[in-house]
Amino acid sequence: MSERTPGEQTAYRISVVCTGNICRSPMGEWLLREAFEDAGLDVEVTSAGTSAEESGNPMDSRTIAVLRRNGHTDHGWDGHRAQRFTAQDFAELDLVLAADSGHQQRLLRLAPSDEDRAKVKLMRSFDPTSVAAEDLDMDDPWWGDDASFDQTYAEVRAAVPGIVDHVRAVAFTG
Repeated sequence: MSERTPGEQTAYRISVVCTGNICRSPMGEWLLREAFEDAGLDVEVTSAGTSAEESGNPMDSRTIAVLRRNGHTDHGWDGHRAQRFTAQDFAELDLVLAADSGHQQRLLRLAPSDEDRAKVKLMRSFDPTSVAAEDLDMDDPWWGDDASFDQTYAEVRAAVPGIVDHVRAVAFTG
């Protein structure tokens, strides 16, 4: 991730975080990129993992397959390489979206300050249906089949409109 220069005007910045940065977080990254572009909002979206285990690896082929099945166009998926989220990344970000409560807890422990801890939210906390059901952890499709990836895709997709509305409200009004 690139560093901000003090006083530099930049886009609002988000990172989606899961374990290895090959399934859930890149899925969230690409769906959010599309949504912000469609909304005409200048938002930079990246993704990362809490583990370095997959660092340098491409997006899981099943993640690409579910995106294609749902009509999304490849705008650089092949260039994705997994990276680990670090404490230094907080300085460059406005919002950090955790895939599940385990990631959220790791990110909160990693955050250097209260201000940085306030940036960490569960991705599904932006989906009113998930909030009402008290089901905020995103399913991990890694061990599953296409149906597992379809389920995770549906969970990410349901959270996207709420994230766009949130960012619009905090970064692009008044």
